[in-house]
Amino acid sequence: MKYAFHPEAEVEFVAAIDYYEDCEPGLGYDFAIEVNSALENILSFPKAWPILEDDIRRSQTNRFPYGIIYAV
Repeated sequence: MKYAFHPEAEVEFVAAIDYYEDCEPGLGYDFAIEVNSALENILSFPKAWPILEDDIRRSQTNRFPYGIIYAV
C-alpha cells in the first residue's frame, strides 16, 4: 500500500519539523521519525484506528500532539 500527503498537510508537516528543530536541535528529526512510525503502523493496520466520519480515520502520534487523518 502507498500513501501521499494532501498538499496542505505536507506544508504543515514541514512547518512542524522546522518548529521543533527551532525549539531544540534534533527534535524536528525526532518528530519526523515519529510521524513516519505512525504512517508505517497505518500502512500495516489501516483499519485499526477509530472512524471519524465515513471512511476517514485518525491515528495519534505517541510523543507529539499530532494526529494523522487518513482514508483507505
